[in-house]
Amino acid sequence: MTVKPEDAAGILRDNFAPWVLDLGLVVEEVGDGTAVLRLPWSERLAREGGAVSGQALMAAADTAVVIAVAGAKGGFVPMTTVQLNTSFMRPVMGTDVLVTVTLGKLGRTLAFADIVMATDAAPVARASAVYAIIG
Repeated sequence: MTVKPEDAAGILRDNFAPWVLDLGLVVEEVGDGTAVLRLPWSERLAREGGAVSGQALMAAADTAVVIAVAGAKGGFVPMTTVQLNTSFMRPVMGTDVLVTVTLGKLGRTLAFADIVMATDAAPVARASAVYAIIG
């Protein structure tokens, strides 16, 4: 089964905590082991000084990995984060962030992902994640 963006929006709605949904993530693309989500700019996500908080960016990256795995598996499967390593390169102020995930390896019990978070101007953060596939 191919996971379409509208299917992925349902995965978000049905499987994530309300505070994650409050990020306002929009699924732009889903492929076989890839996903692109948009984190819309919101002052609610900004910290003092007006930059998007690192916590919001990390939550967006973490969530996008679930959608990429769902795209590769043909639908949602239970999974949990084992590791998320994030490096922040520049602040994000007043603009949306595209969160692009590429799965490096998807095994029976583990998924390894690379994540790039970028604005139109440039990358703002990079992350790597490892997920345990539970189901």
